Amino acid sequence: MDHCAIGAADLGTVLPWKEAMPPRTAPTLRQRRLGAELRRMREQAGFGGTQLGRLVGMNPAQVTQMESARIGISVERLRTIAAACMCVNQPLIDGLADIITERGRAGWWEAYRDTLSTDFLEVAELEADARRLSSYTITFVPGLLQTGAYASAVFSQAYPPLPRHEVDLRTAFRIQRQHTVRSGATPYSAFIHEAALRMQFSGRQVRTDQLNALIEDSEAPSISIRVLPFEIAGLPSPIENFTYAEAPIPDLDTLQTDTGFGCQLLDAPAHVARFRAILAQLEATALSAEESRDFIRSMKKEMESKHA
Repeated sequence: MDHCAIGAADLGTVLPWKEAMPPRTAPTLRQRRLGAELRRMREQAGFGGTQLGRLVGMNPAQVTQMESARIGISVERLRTIAAACMCVNQPLIDGLADIITERGRAGWWEAYRDTLSTDFLEVAELEADARRLSSYTITFVPGLLQTGAYASAVFSQAYPPLPRHEVDLRTAFRIQRQHTVRSGATPYSAFIHEAALRMQFSGRQVRTDQLNALIEDSEAPSISIRVLPFEIAGLPSPIENFTYAEAPIPDLDTLQTDTGFGCQLLDAPAHVARFRAILAQLEATALSAEESRDFIRSMKKEMESKHA
């Protein structure tokens, strides 16, 4: 019998499990997403933590710990919880099972856990797990396409100012993140506003090298660079820099926004749907890939002529 077809009444005699997994000290982004989806599944079924616990043999404290990613669960327990919640979204259940089976995987970013804040690590984890990445920037060239010198210049503009070793550490981390898209493993679409291309974080040579790098990147088969000139009307507003990470199934897509207060990760269906629509609007209004390449070339020539 399909687990998702089992009603809550069929689970009334489930015996309690003994938790074999110790509490976590630092759950990963994917583990927290698993907990959030389990909580969403429970709430959509109209259950409180106590009620769900009775159905699947957990106490309320365990339900809370599970949903806050402080303890792990097995794939068997996941499927039983999904059945109790009368979930019929099999792709979602399978996607969550994949998260569980990847437990213990250590990404390259873990080497930075004691030196960089969690925000940095979670962005790298999000990008590494994505099936496709799309971004829109209005204040700087996307981090995944920045040259080392440009990235260093951006970090040097932070306020309050960062010490030199911190700038170097963040720059090295950003360059390592780029392997995800430069290797061709993850397709990447970058929508860049003209304002970002004209923003002056550094001197002429750094900007010239950055524009050259964008031209070169735009010719890679797995990277799409689309420019939105000032003259284009009808852009969604107000809007911030953001990255949209597509998961194997749309239900697990995640949005990352960048603001002056740091990075924020959003996965609520309403937020995801809004930015999915914004991406469609950007796709329809941005210059084509070839037009964008020509636009960047013209900006480079313009800059060089001013300093000739």
